[in-house]
Amino acid sequence: MASPSKKDPATPAVELQSLTRNFGVRTALNKLDLTLPAGAFLTIFGHNGAGKTTLLRILATIEQASSGEAKVLGFSTKTEADEIRARIGFISHQPLLYADLTAEENLLFFARLYGVENAQEKTRALLAKTGLASRSLDVARTFSRGMIQRLSLARALLHDPELILLDEPYTGLDPQGTETLNALIDEIRDERSFILVSHHLESGLERATHVLTLDKGRIQFYGTRNEYENFVDATGKTSKTSQKTSQCTGGQA
Repeated sequence: MASPSKKDPATPAVELQSLTRNFGVRTALNKLDLTLPAGAFLTIFGHNGAGKTTLLRILATIEQASSGEAKVLGFSTKTEADEIRARIGFISHQPLLYADLTAEENLLFFARLYGVENAQEKTRALLAKTGLASRSLDVARTFSRGMIQRLSLARALLHDPELILLDEPYTGLDPQGTETLNALIDEIRDERSFILVSHHLESGLERATHVLTLDKGRIQFYGTRNEYENFVDATGKTSKTSQKTSQCTGGQA
């Protein structure tokens, strides 16, 4: 796969129009409408089952909406999934790594998949940045949860994505892993868009330019961080976003 050309910076990072996702009789997402500008850092809050992970999976083209439209970097999730996948990095609850390959082999495999130039050099640089250089020749199944998350981050950054999707990326990270992840996000923040799913208000707001709160598949709030803070002050609706809830272990969130 050749490296994709960059989109016009005026193109929104994400556009949703009446986006709906049903699982049988249950509606996980109910007619979502929003436009996220390029370069924004969106944090999504909501209880388990609010629709957060389902939305990210649709944006990542892992699953399809039941109705409505979703565009990522100007491309339709329905008809231009390959264009989107070439331009996004996705870290989910599942590591999307091969357990019996070494850390280096995993990154080289995905580098070839994405047509990354200077794959060996890029792989070694990312392993160093994520603190995994000393374990580069160890197979992934011997890694701790925190190390797997760091390797997943390296995989997501290999092809220099324009949009990075982070679904509870701090889950299972030790303090060193959390510090490494934050440093990497800060290092690559310029000229990229981010969407972070979080249960934790304080850390979730730290880098946010925009906030989306979901409640039972509906938008409770969407706007800039300043607008969100005004919304909270006016309504006092923080309980649905700030409570520390248990992590999703299966099904759709």
